[in-house]
Amino acid sequence: MNARKRVFFCLLAILYASFGFGQIDSTGLNNAFGKKGTVQGQVYRITFPRTDLKVKVNDFSVSPGLALTSWIGFMTMGHETMVMGDLVLLDTEVGPVVARLVASHLSLTAMHNHLVNEKPAIKFIHISGSGDALELAAAIKSVLGVTGTPLTPPAVAAPVAGSSPDWSKVEAILGKSGKHNGQLLQYSFPRKEKLLESGMEMPPAIGMATGINFQMDGSNAGITGDFVLLADEVNPVVKALTENGIAVTAIHNHMLYDDPRLFMMHFWAVNDPEKLAIGLKAALDKTNSKL
Repeated sequence: MNARKRVFFCLLAILYASFGFGQIDSTGLNNAFGKKGTVQGQVYRITFPRTDLKVKVNDFSVSPGLALTSWIGFMTMGHETMVMGDLVLLDTEVGPVVARLVASHLSLTAMHNHLVNEKPAIKFIHISGSGDALELAAAIKSVLGVTGTPLTPPAVAAPVAGSSPDWSKVEAILGKSGKHNGQLLQYSFPRKEKLLESGMEMPPAIGMATGINFQMDGSNAGITGDFVLLADEVNPVVKALTENGIAVTAIHNHMLYDDPRLFMMHFWAVNDPEKLAIGLKAALDKTNSKL
């Protein structure tokens, strides 16, 4: 971190310690993006599913909600806003996106895969920035504009009667209800520790929680997501997943100045949903998460 950024983040941390989180301008951000986000506690979060892409892992068709949704989170502290997010990109989009991030004075904090054997190949870029919320939103929208990401909400199809999977056994194994979204079941498991980035506390809604997604396909489900782990938890979770037939697809960092240091572990499997839930529960039990 250069000296100017270090001073800026120190000032943000002081603002947070003195005044806590400020009121997020959700209306202004909705107008800036041209679509509605959601407010979760002190975090404004907006998503951009890659509905333009048709991605398969082997023979499994990956829905945008399973693993192909870009997201951006905003938090306001005093008069300043911090933004973090994750962009889903084709390989051909990586270069233009990095160039636009640099030109827009946004920071690139990580770039890597989450899946393996997917076609076409997908990369994930993690970003951060700070400043005026609406200026940040305009900059991020300009970054998305050099990709094929649909910027407006997709048309909502009418629900098909009787098409929702029965997730009750999976939810019983994992110990709580998830979010039902068509063929998807989605979970978020926050950690018990206070998690900091550049000296500021990061709430679960801004990417600090283990995310687990199920997508039903016939009698089987595909699963993916990422575990948020401390260093000592990495290999116990690898062992638990592997022993239950769940492949570890990536281990890496998403942030630069996190405290404690966090490792994100991505995974993939297609199998009977209850068997997958048993493996995921075994892995979750190796973490200091709120189950």
